[in-house]
Amino acid sequence: MKKRFWKRLGLGAAAFWLLGPAMGQEFDVRIPMQERSAATFYVSAEIAGLGASDFLVDTGSGYMTINEVTLAALQETGQAEYLKDLSGILANGERMRVPVYRIERLAIGGRCELRDVEAAVFPGKSRQILGLSVLTRTAPFVFSTDPAELHLSCGEGSLAAAGEAPPG
Repeated sequence: MKKRFWKRLGLGAAAFWLLGPAMGQEFDVRIPMQERSAATFYVSAEIAGLGASDFLVDTGSGYMTINEVTLAALQETGQAEYLKDLSGILANGERMRVPVYRIERLAIGGRCELRDVEAAVFPGKSRQILGLSVLTRTAPFVFSTDPAELHLSCGEGSLAAAGEAPPG
């Protein structure tokens, strides 16, 4: 049986999702995900040389989020630049205002490297989230649960496209 996937095609302000057969050559890299309780999936990602952290993969979240601990470490090395404040409604219905920062570098799974990503900052040591502000930059992408993998189109500047092996 052929695997099928949803493919996002962006056309200006509109976006279309097409169901079609998955074609491996469309994706530069596959990133393994770890399934945790309540059918949540996590990937490892490194932010600007701080070492690997686990990120919840959330296609329902508009932004990548980091916590205040990560932000403080990035600010110490000058790798985070304040951009704006963002007001939004959380999944529980609560309205929250958070700062958004530009982060110099994010490497998803040690292979898919993105520069100048936007991240909303949540209080304390909250869970970090890989949301659509990052995932759309790797489009088309596939979120697969069997096997648990992200299939990403990282582009010419990525470590995957350069043929480099993941660190470690």
